[in-house]
Amino acid sequence: MDFIGEVRHRRIAAALVGATALCLPSCAVAEDSAGAGVSETIEAGVSSSSAEAGIDPFDNADREMKTLRPPEPSQLMVTDVRIGSHAGFDRVVFDLIGEGEPGWFIDYTDAPSQQGSGRGVTFTGDIALNVNIDGTVYPFELGEEDPELGTIPGSGNVTEVYSLGTFEGRSQFVIGLNTPVPYSVQVLDNPQRLVIDLVQ
Repeated sequence: MDFIGEVRHRRIAAALVGATALCLPSCAVAEDSAGAGVSETIEAGVSSSSAEAGIDPFDNADREMKTLRPPEPSQLMVTDVRIGSHAGFDRVVFDLIGEGEPGWFIDYTDAPSQQGSGRGVTFTGDIALNVNIDGTVYPFELGEEDPELGTIPGSGNVTEVYSLGTFEGRSQFVIGLNTPVPYSVQVLDNPQRLVIDLVQ
């Protein structure tokens, strides 16, 4: 190979390396997003792509108490709770049926108690995330059977999710965690569900 040919060969090789380097970050993001979506479909049944999965799990995530009042009276019911572990976060999904939009009151505690009775709640883990979903009613008010959610086994940092039932328009759940981490809350539609993402 003559000198000009060698220079041309090196320039082409350098361009290919540069293009590969530029592609890697975007390819990694796409792979992570798609992976979370596919994993979610299998483990938590929420979505098949990151675009359909709502906000980035790391957006607005912190350890602070989170509250939102329902915009108007709602008649909702939690029919199922699903847990999935993904790259960088764990996701807890509360499936909803009924009319309206949910509100919530969510905060960390090391001594959760049941609403109404004040009875202490035993949980597995070092800390609990006390989740209260507002705008909910008893199953019979919607003509539905009680889903009898009970205790749902955990995944990742989540040890379990314990259902404490519904009382005066509020359904209570305790999420047991091995470690307190930043978390975000969002509502997704079609079907409607409340989603809590816990950063690993």
